[in-house]
Amino acid sequence: MKKVSLKMNYIYQVTYQLLGVLLPMITSPYISRVLGAEGIGIYSYTYSIASYFVLVAKLGIHVHGNRSIAAVRDNQSKLNQTFSDLLFLHVSISFFVLLIYIGYALLYPSKYKLIIWVQIFYVIGEMLEVDWLFFGLENFRMTVVRNSMLKFFTLIAIFLFVHNESDVVVYCAVLSISTALSQAIMWLFVPQVVCLVKPDFTSIPRHFRSLISMFIPSLAVSLYKVMDKIMIGIFSNTTQVGFYENSEKVINISLGFVTALGTVMLPRMTNLAVKGDTQKIEKTIDTSMHFIMILSIAMTFGIIGIADIFMPVFYGEEFKKCNSLLIALSLSMPFTSFANVLRTQFLIPNHHDFIYQSSVISGAILNLLVNTLLIPYFGAMGASLGTIAAEAIVCIIQSLYSRKYLPIKKYIRDIVPFVIIGLIMCFVVNLIGKWMGSAILTLLTQIILGVAIYIILCVFWLWKSKDELWKSVIVIKARLLKKQK
Repeated sequence: MKKVSLKMNYIYQVTYQLLGVLLPMITSPYISRVLGAEGIGIYSYTYSIASYFVLVAKLGIHVHGNRSIAAVRDNQSKLNQTFSDLLFLHVSISFFVLLIYIGYALLYPSKYKLIIWVQIFYVIGEMLEVDWLFFGLENFRMTVVRNSMLKFFTLIAIFLFVHNESDVVVYCAVLSISTALSQAIMWLFVPQVVCLVKPDFTSIPRHFRSLISMFIPSLAVSLYKVMDKIMIGIFSNTTQVGFYENSEKVINISLGFVTALGTVMLPRMTNLAVKGDTQKIEKTIDTSMHFIMILSIAMTFGIIGIADIFMPVFYGEEFKKCNSLLIALSLSMPFTSFANVLRTQFLIPNHHDFIYQSSVISGAILNLLVNTLLIPYFGAMGASLGTIAAEAIVCIIQSLYSRKYLPIKKYIRDIVPFVIIGLIMCFVVNLIGKWMGSAILTLLTQIILGVAIYIILCVFWLWKSKDELWKSVIVIKARLLKKQK
């Protein structure tokens, strides 16, 4: 297979994330007005339950499979064997989980029983998933093209079939079935990169232990990424779930740019770790941390600045009270971004799995504690505070451990100027909102001026301080000019 450059892989992932931004900008306002907070809450609540079955079906395959494929991708015979072993294990576990989900749908008494049955396609889709193969091979183009096509299909289907509050079932069906189809399509490309061979059953126990090792942190993360919605539904109501869902959706869209880099870098850093190229690893992490934190801080303060205008303009007046939720959740973004770089580019590639597990388990425990104490009194805001606490403790634990190997203090010092720039940008953007009032024109003005202010001040600081990131930009520009000549 022709190897694609790291830059092109990131471009593919960012392109996909941009689609992830643009398409929800079209569908979310429509769905919010058609289904309302309660309809969105019903979808979110039932999906959150189904996602736990999907989580067990995954059993850490996304990380362990990605890492395992990246380690053997230069040897075709080992690649064939590793893929076949992992596929056998993954399909077996997923099929078992699918049977349990069917039992749950049959026996669990719920007024949302039909929707619960519809969500089964998420579990079926997981059984078919082979993205970890292509990610490990650093072939992101196929998955991006596939997902982009399915997103457009989903967009069209939503406008064609979802028209009123009673269409919650239809909305759920469109999303779940499109997910299963997107996974099935990838099987058309599997024969091009790998051949199925008889599984080596002596290797299955070793892979199973590694899957369990990666499943533990995945389960812990889900407690403050998914369980919070279930807890809001139990301790509060589905309307509060709808408020939280739409607020979190904005944060997840923004964080897509961060996770895109982590997704691209994990197999590359794993391959470097196998080769023992320590110098290149440290240089890459330093550049990545710089880039991601500049981006993360911009998104955090940008969201805080536009929150009061964004929520009623984008989602409708019913969601106006969500501005405080959006602001609270945005405060978790710098912690999430910092930890994402450490996790995907250092801890996981270098098999520091215990620290990764310990950090996210600590975050999950803290999140459950905060949620249990605050959700009954503050609803979705209680869950938002729990998310901030969880992301913060995960970041702190991973940083404390990584400081033995990486210059964590330097990373933090480098962030400070951009926090100040972000505060300035946030202050100006917020003033514009108060001056112009709630309107689409106001929101567009805030975004354009906010981006311009942040970029200008960042470029000025990077140039003045002769920053390493600025040097990298100059080097890239020089190379491009040389190629043109």
